[in-house]
Amino acid sequence: MNLRPLSLDDRLSVTEYLRRFPPEISELTFTNLYAWRQTRPIWIDTFKKSLIIFAETRMGMVVLGNPVGPVSLSEVFREYGSRIMGVDRFPKEKLADLAMLPGIMIIEDRDNADYVYRREDLATLTGRNFTKKRNHINQCLATYNCQYEIITLETVPECLAMQDRWCAVRDCNNEPGLCGEYRAIKETLHHYTEFGLTGGAIRIEGTIEAFAIGEALTPATAVCHFEKAMPQFQGLGQLINQWFARNNLAGFTYVNREQDLGIPGLRRAKETYFPDHLVEKVRIVLSGSSMEKPNTQQVCG
Repeated sequence: MNLRPLSLDDRLSVTEYLRRFPPEISELTFTNLYAWRQTRPIWIDTFKKSLIIFAETRMGMVVLGNPVGPVSLSEVFREYGSRIMGVDRFPKEKLADLAMLPGIMIIEDRDNADYVYRREDLATLTGRNFTKKRNHINQCLATYNCQYEIITLETVPECLAMQDRWCAVRDCNNEPGLCGEYRAIKETLHHYTEFGLTGGAIRIEGTIEAFAIGEALTPATAVCHFEKAMPQFQGLGQLINQWFARNNLAGFTYVNREQDLGIPGLRRAKETYFPDHLVEKVRIVLSGSSMEKPNTQQVCG
């Protein structure tokens, strides 16, 4: 093993692996891996012309997702088995490629299933299913002077300032999950142009009050990493969702909007947009190991 912590210097090589072997799960973009590394430390290694990504947990190291390349998971177990506890966020449809090995346990991971939508549905909101969404948007547009713009390097500081205001309202310091997200958004915005991201923002009376950031996951699917709207503006969340899909993601067929993390309100919100399908995931536990989630207790900033 030649594991090393993920760093900015790995961006081009990791991105090239992901270009050659397009991922199915939202975790496998360099942006996601790097931005969340303080909450979920990431290590990488190469083995048999494949990129293997590891996540550090309190109980030890796990493989994150599927190997990026031609190597099989069975080969990964044989190479790294004594050093890892198992696999996290493994795409369920790839289980057929896993030889039936003794001493493994497979656990459904519904909380981390990715929601994938048809971009056209998000951009147009046509049909009876989206009547309430359209009503919220119309009310927002009738009440506020909303102006959309593409995020540029010059407007990144304003998005960072909005995220600070959003966290002040939501008391991120006392919510470990929101605190981790805050730090990931900060990392993402600081490297916005370097990572080749696409983003859109909505101004109300000249001030950015909502933004969304995403990128290509595969040639046909975009992934939306973050979407934020100041809560005092009713309908603004629905508006940034629609305008981002319409203006920034027109070249894609699908939009992966990541997981609901088992949060009831977030699950209901994602279901109201009627996903085309879910990317189901499982956890694979090796015999004798006890995989736990990483410790997310931290201070925002």
